Amino acid sequence: MIDIIKKEIKITKDLQSKISWACTFCKVTPKITQGSLDIVDKTNLAYVEPHKVTIKNTNYLFFNGQSYFYVQDLLHKYPLSKLKEQIDKNN
Repeated sequence: MIDIIKKEIKITKDLQSKISWACTFCKVTPKITQGSLDIVDKTNLAYVEPHKVTIKNTNYLFFNGQSYFYVQDLLHKYPLSKLKEQIDKNN
């Protein structure tokens, strides 16, 4: 049987303040789910699950220390400076 160990990754204050700033200007309330590090026990496999911010049924994915974010999946990448525009566009 495969065991997966999940370790929560806290969102940085810097990233959280950028998200809050954009949401304040767009007058929306985000639902933030902390990311995690998923490790497959007894192997060297690991996966970093991003922080998920849900705003009006749209998921935004963030990684600590990165200057970009994703919308819905890891295929649609945008710079953090465009977060407010994306929130306005998708909502």
